[in-house]
Amino acid sequence: MSAQTTDISVNKATPNLFEKFPTPQAMAEASLEEIRQNIRSIGLSNNKAKFLKNMSQTLLEKFDGEVPENREDLISLPGVGRKTANVVLTNGFNIPAFAVDTHVNRVTKKLHFVPQNSSVEEIEKLMSDKLPEQMWYPAHHSILLFGRYQCVARKHDHNECLQRIKESLPEDEVAESAFEKMALELEDPSTISF
Repeated sequence: MSAQTTDISVNKATPNLFEKFPTPQAMAEASLEEIRQNIRSIGLSNNKAKFLKNMSQTLLEKFDGEVPENREDLISLPGVGRKTANVVLTNGFNIPAFAVDTHVNRVTKKLHFVPQNSSVEEIEKLMSDKLPEQMWYPAHHSILLFGRYQCVARKHDHNECLQRIKESLPEDEVAESAFEKMALELEDPSTISF
């Protein structure tokens, strides 16, 4: 539901939506107009209503109304892409995954953590390979917030951005060593191994 809108807008719309349609069965039985009316405050509500209804029907038909716990099955749901699947795995099932949204995509490229022509899947793999598994979610979340509020798309100072990233990571040895490794590679891009 976050495509072409902010998390804030989605978080305002979803409580009423899920109160009215608390199960896949309830959502599948609702009309598209009923669903749309409950999400009209977010962008692309016509398309999103269709995805929600179709996703609910698919959950009922293929997964007995339960949200699947693996990426492949999640991505098979209408309207669910790799980023959403990774967020669901991490937040819903505590399964480590590194989600790449528009902010993570931009910041990792700007800071040369990944090659400029990297696809979303390549960024996910490269960052997952560089970071210990327990840091995937904190790193994703820190980079996302950093890209949204600090290292915005237009103004950019590499050194200032690096310092802000370091300050945003948890203060523990794992975070420090992962960041130091990435910072060293950034200082000498020839050392970046992909």
